[in-house]
Amino acid sequence: MNSKSELIQILNECAAACNHCADACLEEKDLEKMITCIRTDRVCAELCSSTAKMLSVQFGPFDDLLKFCERVCGICADECEKHDHDHCQECAKACRKCQEACLAVLAS
Repeated sequence: MNSKSELIQILNECAAACNHCADACLEEKDLEKMITCIRTDRVCAELCSSTAKMLSVQFGPFDDLLKFCERVCGICADECEKHDHDHCQECAKACRKCQEACLAVLAS
């Protein structure tokens, strides 16, 4: 990963995965067990979407924002990995990919 445009795409994909997961969690039978997952998905989706928007502007530096985004993606992935639902597992994968992409841009 060496381009900001690649990171923007990954951030948007992560936001979409988190939004899908939150919506799918609302359909689960034991909704009470999904509350933390839904909240975490919503926060992660909003942050990834906002970060993608900010990166598309020629302004910076965004290091602190990327560090926070990486951290929240990790928290979301940790939560989703606790659940066996396919949507949670897919969301966790998207969050891990986003974490790695944020770290790669920070390292460059």
